[in-house]
Amino acid sequence: MKFIELVRKLRNFLPSESVLYEREDLKPYECDGLSAYRQIPMIVVLPETEKEIIKILRICNATNTPVVARGAGTGLSGGALPHEKGILLSLTKLKKILEIDPITRTARVQPGVRNLAISDSAMPYGLYYAPDPSSQIACTIGGNIAENSGGVHCLKYGLTVHNILKLRVITIEGECLEIGGSCLDTPGYDLLALMTGSEGMLGIVTEVTVKLLPKPEKAQVVMAAFDDIQKAGDTVAKIIGAGIIPAGMEMMDKLTTLTVEKFVHAGYNLNAEAILLCESDGTEEEVADEIKRINEIMRKNGAVDIKTSNNENERLKFWAGRKAAFPAAGRISPDYYCMDGTIPRRNLAHVLAKIKDLSIKYGLRCMNVFHAGDGNLHPLILYDANQPGEIKKAEDFGAEILEMCIQVGGTITGEHGVGIEKINQMCSQFNTKELKIFHAVKLAFDPYRLLNPGKAVPSLRRCAEHGAMHVHKNQEKFPNLPRF
Repeated sequence: MKFIELVRKLRNFLPSESVLYEREDLKPYECDGLSAYRQIPMIVVLPETEKEIIKILRICNATNTPVVARGAGTGLSGGALPHEKGILLSLTKLKKILEIDPITRTARVQPGVRNLAISDSAMPYGLYYAPDPSSQIACTIGGNIAENSGGVHCLKYGLTVHNILKLRVITIEGECLEIGGSCLDTPGYDLLALMTGSEGMLGIVTEVTVKLLPKPEKAQVVMAAFDDIQKAGDTVAKIIGAGIIPAGMEMMDKLTTLTVEKFVHAGYNLNAEAILLCESDGTEEEVADEIKRINEIMRKNGAVDIKTSNNENERLKFWAGRKAAFPAAGRISPDYYCMDGTIPRRNLAHVLAKIKDLSIKYGLRCMNVFHAGDGNLHPLILYDANQPGEIKKAEDFGAEILEMCIQVGGTITGEHGVGIEKINQMCSQFNTKELKIFHAVKLAFDPYRLLNPGKAVPSLRRCAEHGAMHVHKNQEKFPNLPRF
């Protein structure tokens, strides 16, 4: 179908301001948070209702037009990168909180609702939504489902998949599916888990039912400084080994703490090689006992400085630097490349030492901040896109980190998804038989591969060309895409 005819069909039921096709209107949608790769979409549509989404998808299916769903654009793996000959489907106008039910402790919301807005709306009932990505002030629940996002409290309360009950999903044919249910268990295959983390490749989410939790009676944070990263990593293992499951346990290396302290003034020890934040929540008695045990373990394992928050303001202050690590990176570098890999906790110190070696190899600084409790690393590779060759070095540096995660028994993503950023490393993570199963699942939902094509699951040809376990060498990812 000709471009102008496609625009006309869309404007038959959408307001003209909700169908964008002029270049200056399309530019804001050319990338998500991974700004190293950019692509102008053919058309951007901004529906306001589920019925409009159904019509859009039916048009795409009938005209063989690719469609990429987009939320707030805070993703960090290029998952919402547009297709040059496709439609970008923005879901930001679907931002209604449809229902808060304090009896069943659930909220029913549209995909464009911000993560933090759910907790704000549930606050009068003494409830909140547990997953809290660092971008929670801006990221949407639809995007959280696409990437199966976590946050600093996912160690105790789980990822997005553990905190949702039901989805309304529109297929590429425009059919509406209800996946999951209001009960603890539902019959049939667990399609709810399949849809969560599928990166918009199987269907478009139009409504979400999430679980709400009672706000804890008390929460306290222990902040410990270590003169050696190995000691900090060992302390993480000791705390978990003692049967303690903290509400959150995060670690930052020296470069990170030096950077964020100037940004938020949280009171971090600037001489420490690593800062470990460990939070306990629950009743007054539970927290008092757990904080005492955490302090003892940290002291025995070589912490040189330990502070415990005395009130809510101090607790939030301790967390402020961890939450602000990504924006704080902009104070010391024009650009950063944020990686996301997960490793067994026992390998934390080993992997961090190897990252330090890689930093020297590539001549690029790296800030390390991560969910220490579940081994989810977020190395921030600092580079300058204006310097020739630096973005390629950052890519290769990141690829080696991901390959290392696989080699120590981990995975190439914990919560950011694969998108286009890590698609080559999927060839190392999975074998041919496994990838064939992924493709079969994709075809069952999307037989013409129109939903977010080219993302997350590599073709077998791509893997053959790059060679499993060697995809980070001599590669040029998406060479035809314009770069920043």
